[in-house]
Formats: sequence, structure tokens, C-alpha cells
Amino acid sequence: MRILHVYSGNLYGGIETFLRTLARTQHGSQELAHEFALCFEGRLSRELREAGGTVHLLGAVKVSRPWTVWRARRELSRVLRRGGYAAVVCHAAWPQALFGPVARASGVPLVFYQHDALAGRHWLERWARWTAPDLIISNSRFSAGTLASVYPGVPYTVRYYPVSPLEPADPHERARVRAELGAGERETVIVQSCRMEAWKGHRLLLEALGRLGGLPGWVLWVAGGAQRPAEASYLAELEALASRLGIRERVHFLGQRTDVPRLLRAADIHCQPNLGPEPFGLAFIEALQAGLPVVTTALGAPLETIDDTCGLLVPPEPGPLAEALQGLIQDGGQRRQLGAGGPPRAAALCEPAVFLRGLADDVRALAEGRRP
Repeated sequence: MRILHVYSGNLYGGIETFLRTLARTQHGSQELAHEFALCFEGRLSRELREAGGTVHLLGAVKVSRPWTVWRARRELSRVLRRGGYAAVVCHAAWPQALFGPVARASGVPLVFYQHDALAGRHWLERWARWTAPDLIISNSRFSAGTLASVYPGVPYTVRYYPVSPLEPADPHERARVRAELGAGERETVIVQSCRMEAWKGHRLLLEALGRLGGLPGWVLWVAGGAQRPAEASYLAELEALASRLGIRERVHFLGQRTDVPRLLRAADIHCQPNLGPEPFGLAFIEALQAGLPVVTTALGAPLETIDDTCGLLVPPEPGPLAEALQGLIQDGGQRRQLGAGGPPRAAALCEPAVFLRGLADDVRALAEGRRP
């Protein structure tokens, strides 16, 4: 069964990592073949091709220029006429609003993959509401709980993202990466790897670490670069805050990275203290796979994925976060115990073979006219 995944493709974050994983793991499924329709050429299209995926370019789109929308819709219609697809999957509200009607007109079953919590107020969500999908796949129970604001009554299923196991590491890699980034072997490295967006809690993490300025033996790696002008301004604010707190020399802003697994294996603690509910949190699963204890705030999907075998959940406040981090920095035994619980937890939640079988069941049910 051939599936066409429709997405923008101009940024890079959790959704893009998920699509890359689909391209890399599809050889493990005898039932599914994944193809991708993107509006923009860039890092995602390049990585999909490198993974052996078929990429159809629809053309750059700006909603403020309607002719670009019409052109991309015509191109998608041509792709669907040539294809023989079992389903079209629109990832997030933007592709659903722009391209859901094309899939509906083609007669191919339409799936909306819900990657974010929905409120029904944003103009994109109101636009997407006009084309109801045949099925919704939600990335967490938390996300699914918000569906009624846009798609009441549409059948849905919850499937956590597939995350491929980490490849075996060179035994000398940890020391090499730490040396590259100026971290001593006895220092406790805290890492945050995510998009440069305020709700991801970078500021809260810096404020908590500012309270630990007198505690020796820790450094922070921040992986993730600014991809838009607002994110560049936000990054400048974070650098200034670290200076005001007196911890600038211990905070390393690493920019956009393609080697996050290397960074995780070389670190000791993963911390992303979200200020708002996390729809899923792919970065947390990757950290668990790397054997890192995860520290985050008790909001959204982490309440489903992070438990006391592998991490710590705290309120979104500097004091409790600083206390949790201080305990892990000073207690190597607790770090190792929680870290050891990470890989089995990640495998239980996000085994790719389980995801692929479930997705095949969903698409087969749609093709047969059954409710998944």
C-alpha cells in the first residue's frame, strides 16, 4: 500500500524527524511504501532522498499569494492521478487546509496526522475544519483530547512516533565529543535539544541554572538554531540572560546540529522544561534511548511518556527545576539509575515495527471501507 505524506518542508524539527524516520524504516514493513510531497526544497527533502524516499516537489507556497496555492494544488492533483495511493496523510493544519480538498476530490482516503494540540481559534485550524478527514492519527492522548475543537465526531487513533534505536557508538565517542565542546570528563553536561521557541523553556532552564551558579561541575549544551527572524531575536535574549545571570561561560549555544545523537551520548542529563503542554516530545524519547535521565515539566504528553523509572517531572517554576537538577548533578547514582530506565521505556513506547504495523492496519481499514 502506497501512502503519500504531504507537508511543507521548509523548517526542521520533530515532524521532520518523524518523516525522516518513516523513510528510513519503511524497508521494515512489507505492507507500506511511503512517498512524500513537499512544497519546499531543503534539509528535509535532502534527508528523505538520502534515506531512499521518493520526494515530489509541489512548489513553494505563500498563502498571501493565492496563485502559488493553486499551482501547488494542481501539481498534487497530477501526482495523485499518477499514483494509485491507498491514503494521503496531511501533517498538521497547514497542509490539511491547503491540500486536504485536493485529496478529497481525488477520491483517495484522507488522513490528518495531528502533531499539535488544537484550539479551533487559529485561522489555519478554521480553514482546515472545512475538509474533514476520514481518520485522524494523534501523536498522544493529550493531543487527541483537543480534537473536538476542530473535528468533532471524526474517528481517531493515538500512535506515538516511531523512534529508531541508536546505532552502536564508538567507545571513544563520548570523550571525543566532550573534548570538542570543552567539557571535562568529570563535569555534568546538561543538554537541551529542540527548536528555538520560547515555550520550549530555554529561559526557565537558564533561570534555574542561575540559582546553581555557585555549584561547581556542570555545563549546559543548547542544541538548536534560529530558523526564523523571531527565533534569532529570542536566541539573542537568551544569550543576554545567561550573561546577566553570571553563567554565560558555562552555557554553550551550539546552533543547528545534525549530530544530536552524538551530543546525547556525550551528555549526562536531558532537560527541556516546557512552559506549555508538549503535544508529544520526540526529543525526550531520543534522550531516553541515549540513556539520559529526562527532566521536564508536568505538562501535556510527558505525563504519558516520562515516569519515575526514567525521569523527573516538575512544576514550570525555577525553584523546583533547580532543585531537581541539583540533585542529579550531585548524585551520579540517581543519574545512572534513571538513565538505565530510559532505553526500555523508549522501546515500549516508540518501537518502529509496532508503529508500522498499526499504521498498516489503519490504512487497510480505510481502503476496505471499515472504521479503523
